[in-house]
Amino acid sequence: MDQIKIGAFLKALRKEKHLTQEDLAEELHVSNRTISRWESGTSLPDINMLVMLSDFYAISIPELISGERKEKMRNQESNEMAHVMAAYSHNEIKAERRKMGGFLILIFGIFIILSALIIFPSESSWSSIYAILGSFIVLFGLCILVNKRWRVQTVVGCMFLLFILFTLSDYVAVTQFNQFDIIINLVKSLGDGIVMIPSS
Repeated sequence: MDQIKIGAFLKALRKEKHLTQEDLAEELHVSNRTISRWESGTSLPDINMLVMLSDFYAISIPELISGERKEKMRNQESNEMAHVMAAYSHNEIKAERRKMGGFLILIFGIFIILSALIIFPSESSWSSIYAILGSFIVLFGLCILVNKRWRVQTVVGCMFLLFILFTLSDYVAVTQFNQFDIIINLVKSLGDGIVMIPSS
C-alpha cells in the first residue's frame, strides 16, 4: 500500500469538493492535524474513517486504498491486457511464419529428392548425393514444423521412412531395370580414386 499515493488521492478528493482541511475535519469530527497527516501520507485513516470517507466522497473503499478511481484502474488493466494481447499476437505471427518456412523447406527437400531420382541417370553418383542432400533438407524442414516435444520421434521416423523409400527404389531399379544400387554407385564413385595394391 502506497501511503503517499493514498494521501495525494485524499487531498485531490478534498479539493474537488472545494473544502479546506478545517472544513473536512469538522465534517468528520477529527482534528486538522489528522487530515494533514492523512494527506501527507504520514498516517492512514482507520477502518471506521475509511467508511466515513467512502460515504462522504461517494467512492469505494478499494478505490481509497488503491489511491485511484476505478476508471484509472480499469484503464491500467485495459492497457496491460492490450500489451498481453499484442505479445500473444506477435508470438502467433512468429509461429505462423516459422511453420510456413518449415513447410517450404520440406517441399524443397522433397523436390530435390525427386529430381535426383528422376533426372540423373542411375549410374551417376550425383543422384545419390542429391538424394541424401534432399533427405537432410526434409529432416530440417520437419524439425522446424514439428513441436519440440515430438521432434526427436518425428526425425527418427522420417529417417526410417526415407531409408525404406531409398531401399525400395534401389530394389525396383535393380530387379526391374537391371540398374546398380544408388548407394553402391556412391561408394564406387568415392572409391574410384583409390588404387588397390594386389597382395603378393
